[in-house]
Amino acid sequence: MTDYRVIIPARYASTRLPGKPLQDIAGKPMIQRVYEQACRSQAKQVIIATDDTRIEAAAAEFGATVVMTRADHESGTDRLQEVVAKLGLGSDDIVVNAQGDEPLIPPELIDQVANNLARSTAGISTLSEPVDSIETVFDPNAVKVVADANGYALYFSRAPIPFGRDHYDVINRSGHLPELMAVQRHIGIYGYRVSLLHDFVRWGPCALEKTECLEQLRAMWHGVKIHVEQAAVTPPAGVDTPADLERVRALFSR
Repeated sequence: MTDYRVIIPARYASTRLPGKPLQDIAGKPMIQRVYEQACRSQAKQVIIATDDTRIEAAAAEFGATVVMTRADHESGTDRLQEVVAKLGLGSDDIVVNAQGDEPLIPPELIDQVANNLARSTAGISTLSEPVDSIETVFDPNAVKVVADANGYALYFSRAPIPFGRDHYDVINRSGHLPELMAVQRHIGIYGYRVSLLHDFVRWGPCALEKTECLEQLRAMWHGVKIHVEQAAVTPPAGVDTPADLERVRALFSR
């Protein structure tokens, strides 16, 4: 069994859904739902990282370990680095970043991404799932990933990759993706080695990261391997909008 910790970044501010971590879902704040799912994994410890005292107080009520962080972090990865530094974790320790807006995150995916990192030579691990929707292929909000024969990422993009030069006439006629294209959507859960997190914040944003608005490209820009495996189970969608919140509430009320 892999020895690892889960860190859940939780910010109060959200453009589309203010106070998102504290939104009620069937009698519990969203952050508690995420925390409880993470606690069902094999992680040795689950930590909530926040810059907001309201989230800190809510987490204390349900017994979570909380690490307070600065409010000026540019990304969730920067927040993770502050946490591991405060905890004094070793450079080879593994942490998994579970998003604070995924109250239905399957615990087995948390274990999967940690185990994959432990078995690889990568600095980061993550997951993907096959795409069967043309709309998803061309949706810039759906990040696509291409990996090599050993499961190491070649590139992440909001654009349709791989681009089937000779297949789009087939798509236009049939409305289906050719099997050969094998498009994979990136699932935003990451495992990190602590040493990589320290390097990440020291490097600062790179040109590719700024262009695609994808911070994992910062690591690739500096030659870091990212291991990608197809998710063992399909993760439910997270909560980004009020409509998403109502959808999740409906699931819990069944």
